[in-house]
Amino acid sequence: MDAILLKEVTPQQLTETILKGVETQINDLKKSFTLKEPDDFLTRMEVAKLLKISLTTVHEWANTGVLKMYKVGNRTYFSRKEIEKTLFSSNV
Repeated sequence: MDAILLKEVTPQQLTETILKGVETQINDLKKSFTLKEPDDFLTRMEVAKLLKISLTTVHEWANTGVLKMYKVGNRTYFSRKEIEKTLFSSNV
């Protein structure tokens, strides 16, 4: 085991050195860490409320490919991330 001998180091200097080391490690971790958010799936009604549009418009946009829909049995869902991406990247 490696030993570190401290000579003529004040407790304040030791504390600062430790804090700098911890801060460096945290910053390195932040660079490589990405938070993964779960993808919310919304119903037609939730999409209509979110976008403040009618259900008819939701239906039209889904059929024309403006909004990508996902079918699970007889239910239809839309990805919140994809809706936000569509809104920010187009002039719909």
